[in-house]
Amino acid sequence: MRDLSNYRKNYSRDKLLEKCIPKQPFDLFNIWFEESNEDSDNHEINTMMLNTIGKDGFPKGRVVLLKYFSNKGFTFFTNYKSEKGVSIRDNNKVSLTFFWERQERQVIIKGIAEKTEESINDEYFQSRPFGSKVAVHVSENQSSILSNRELIEEKFNYLSLQLQNKEIERPNYWGGYIVKPVEYEFWQGRENRLHDRIRYSLDNSKWDISRLSP
Repeated sequence: MRDLSNYRKNYSRDKLLEKCIPKQPFDLFNIWFEESNEDSDNHEINTMMLNTIGKDGFPKGRVVLLKYFSNKGFTFFTNYKSEKGVSIRDNNKVSLTFFWERQERQVIIKGIAEKTEESINDEYFQSRPFGSKVAVHVSENQSSILSNRELIEEKFNYLSLQLQNKEIERPNYWGGYIVKPVEYEFWQGRENRLHDRIRYSLDNSKWDISRLSP
């Protein structure tokens, strides 16, 4: 057994108090995101853990990239035929987790995932680099079993030659989801593990604010 019991960090950078927070959770998320962005040192602060429930009944998390966000929701893009796409089709209740280590902060968002409009999907797809567009066509059967890596590399090389200097269309199995929040939990690390946890819960179009025990 590998012992990690001495891996510890004392959190003391900031605090999260009710008197200092906005009434709308998106406003606080936006403040935290901007503060993380200013201190990012080119790290991908838009990485988030997407958690879904699979056909086997188990939760599964994977890191995806946040591409758009507003008070309406949080948008990412993927293959609708992938494991996560199928999971969302069958159960569109999901959660997102952001962890910004430098700020000693975490945000957990529960929400309902809905497909984004075709115009949004097309616009974002066309903004992607050439190789990323090709990869979408290569990985049509995302999450399926491969016998070896060479198969996917050969397909990528072949399609890259075929599609060079051509407009690459977005396939209909690829697009975005917008996660519309019903709950936010903001976590600020504090000394002695007495962390600040503030939860915003949506109730009849209004946000109720509660402090949770650390």
